[in-house]
Amino acid sequence: MAVGRYTTDLEKGDVLGPIEYSMSKFVVREYCHANELHQQCYQGAQPQFAPPTLVHLDKLKLYKAACPAGTGPTARIHYQYDATIHEPIPVGVPLRITGTVVDRYEKRDRTYVLMEIDMRAAADNRPLVTYRDTIIVSYSDRQGSRKGE
Repeated sequence: MAVGRYTTDLEKGDVLGPIEYSMSKFVVREYCHANELHQQCYQGAQPQFAPPTLVHLDKLKLYKAACPAGTGPTARIHYQYDATIHEPIPVGVPLRITGTVVDRYEKRDRTYVLMEIDMRAAADNRPLVTYRDTIIVSYSDRQGSRKGE
């Protein structure tokens, strides 16, 4: 169990969170501006929504709360993600985010961690986004020594 340790120590079955917060208009606008998402629904039109990729920030919030020691002996590598959008993420609505490590496995001398992040409306528990995120937490260099362990 990685709680209180490094994100590279995450094991299958670890649960991160829940954390609760409300998405602010400022965060959405600045994130979208930086990512060149200029559609009015992200830039302040009413109602304003958060883009689905903003869930990346929720992953970092979960890591910071559950693994305050940081990333570990090596930086994690964001490898792949997939998101199911159940409905738009409204700005200003209280949210509840939980992460569950659903797998940790070895493949081609690399250690992968797959986490599923569940974003829900805090008031009525309706699902907003289900996000599956895979990171690489260790790997072998060309000389065969393990990095990250």
